[in-house]
Amino acid sequence: MLERLELEAFLTLAEELHFGRTAERLHLTTGRISQSIKKLERHIGTPLFERTSRYVRLTPAGRQLHDDLLPAYEQLRYGLRKAVDAAHGIRHVLRVGFVGAASGQLMVHAAQLYAERHPGHRAQPRELQISDAYPRLRDGDVDLLIVSLPHEEAGMVVGPVLYSEHRMLAVSTRHPLAGKETVSLEDLPGVRLLQAQTVPAHWRAERTPLLTPAGHPIEPGPAFETFQEALALIGAGQGAFVVGSQATRYYARSDVAYVPFSDAPRLEWAPLWLASRTTPCIHDFNRAAQDAAGRDHLAAVTADFGM
Repeated sequence: MLERLELEAFLTLAEELHFGRTAERLHLTTGRISQSIKKLERHIGTPLFERTSRYVRLTPAGRQLHDDLLPAYEQLRYGLRKAVDAAHGIRHVLRVGFVGAASGQLMVHAAQLYAERHPGHRAQPRELQISDAYPRLRDGDVDLLIVSLPHEEAGMVVGPVLYSEHRMLAVSTRHPLAGKETVSLEDLPGVRLLQAQTVPAHWRAERTPLLTPAGHPIEPGPAFETFQEALALIGAGQGAFVVGSQATRYYARSDVAYVPFSDAPRLEWAPLWLASRTTPCIHDFNRAAQDAAGRDHLAAVTADFGM
């Protein structure tokens, strides 16, 4: 029988791909996480992760187990959360998906403000990956999604911009561009841009273009599903990726350098939802998110992003 600690350690490590961050999220030691994973691997009878000094990756067996377990685990958490909400008089829960640490911090404060203003209502922030954010919004797993612009998806509504940030190029510290003070969009032919999977075509074209503004070709790099996978690939020198300046605060790594662009527009982050599922709760939450972004206690989060 799979124990709760083994389940949570496995699913969290599959998301973070980093033992230290997994231990921090679960409030355990890295040794305890490692022991739990090894115990699960012995029970399954095969390795679930590839481990080196540079990266942690799911094996094919680990990916299959993750895909099979995650829906059931989310359903269990949802059922328990509904029971707790009913016991505390919560009538409506708005599920807010977000991509990126800065959006997550902002969503926590917005959820608190939303609950204060609307008794009986609660917002539940859910961290998503670039690869599954849009599918989960369309499938109804979340009601609202906080991601970077632009959006050209049919049937979707874009809300107010919550914050913006400078664009930066994430490259290996061994890459020649890592030593520059700034980079230009015309420097991109010198790197291989990693490709995010299952994102809309317009988002891919804007974040990982095939040509520079002057028309020079940019070589596509390997595909990735999670941001931690992207950072592992970047650190190993297998490609580069365009990120926001929040990465320097929340995703610092010894093998990855973040170099600001001198000629790229800022990244803007805003809420997105399906037009067919528009509700007053979504508009109420958006107002709370705008106000939370401007509060003094979030100055440290938004100051670097230049709103």
